[in-house]
Parts: sequence; C-alpha cells; structure tokens
Amino acid sequence: MKNDIKTREDIFLLVSGFYKKVRQNPEIGHFFNEVIKDWDAHLEKLTDFWESNLFFKAIYKGNPQKVHVKVDQENNQEISNYHFGIWLNLWFETIDELYEGELANRAKNNARKMSSHLYLKMFQSRENHV
Repeated sequence: MKNDIKTREDIFLLVSGFYKKVRQNPEIGHFFNEVIKDWDAHLEKLTDFWESNLFFKAIYKGNPQKVHVKVDQENNQEISNYHFGIWLNLWFETIDELYEGELANRAKNNARKMSSHLYLKMFQSRENHV
C-alpha cells in the first residue's frame, strides 16, 4: 500500500513529476513550455496552489482563471476539452504512481472540478462562442 499525500514535500514530488510528463507530452507540452520561462518558480507556485487546495492553507497567491484565459487567447483559442483531458489523465496517472488515500482522491476530484471550471471560463471569454 502506498502512503497518502501528507506534506508539502509530497505535493512538490507530485507536482514536479506531473509537470515533467506534461512538458514532454507532444499534445499539450507546448502550451506550457512556450509560456513558462522559470520552471523552478512555477513548480513552487503550483506547490503553493495544491498545498492551499489540499491542506486548506491560504498561501497561494494568483489567479489561475486569468492565466488560463490569457494562454488560450495567445494560442488562437485552440485549447480544447481534449487538451484538458490529457492534462487530467496525466495528473491521475502521477497521483496513482505515488499515492493513495483520502488526500490523493481529493487531489483527483479537485483537479477534475478545476479543469471543468477553467475550460468553461476560457470558453466563455472567447468572442465567438455560441
């Protein structure tokens, strides 16, 4: 049996392993690699995000919705739910490789909800949405 997510270090291991896969993915890697210039800082920020999300700590500073809308606009509004599906599958895969338990399941459920919300907000921000 694997351990559950318990510490910031556990979250950092998850986030860094996940984004290693994302960066190498031929279908979604370019969205990240073209925008993120300082990966060390970005991984720390995402660790803050997930630590806030999973441990209910108010340490994350940022607006993921605004950032995702901007990236979508910079990519000719071509980011689709298909891309979010790849992202989500890689997230689940990385969690399953490392952890199991209540917080691991919460990380999956929260990512599922977040990806749906972010995609909807990106879609709503498009000028020609139907």
